[in-house]
Amino acid sequence: MELIPTKLEGCYQVRPFFAQDERGTFVKTFHAERFSALGLPTVWCEEFYSSSRKGVIRGMHFQTPPHDHEKLVYCMQGRVLDVVVDLRKGSPTYGRHLPVELDASSGHGLLIPKGMAHGFLALDDDVLMAYKVTSAYAPANDAGISWDSFGLDWGIDQPIVSMRDRAHPALADFDSPF
Repeated sequence: MELIPTKLEGCYQVRPFFAQDERGTFVKTFHAERFSALGLPTVWCEEFYSSSRKGVIRGMHFQTPPHDHEKLVYCMQGRVLDVVVDLRKGSPTYGRHLPVELDASSGHGLLIPKGMAHGFLALDDDVLMAYKVTSAYAPANDAGISWDSFGLDWGIDQPIVSMRDRAHPALADFDSPF
């Protein structure tokens, strides 16, 4: 397993052990010793998945302190444009975004530190995304920023976006607690 630093400090591309043969594929998405050696989280409180059809944008989500969390995401089926935005006030990359294509055929994932918003665009039908998080969901701390407010060209004119995600404030109007 390779953990590759990105331009956003604390955010890593995860290149797992990946094997494929006539039976199908085998992917190891997490290895505690490798994560621990880099000071990354090894204890996960919740794990869940979402399914989406092509053209769906989910995001940009995060939880605020004291229930903020690290997140490990990977695409189990299909392809997505996965996106992270740095919301950490003191960070030299505050407000910058990182788009990464994740695809089930490679098994690659993304480790997202506390203080970053996360979302994705489903590039295929029948996309399945998996998430591990280091804190349990806390409805009072569930938050987001608007998916179209931080300068990313998503490459789509009419995305499918939930009412909840449409209601998030723009990055410029967001007072970050991180």
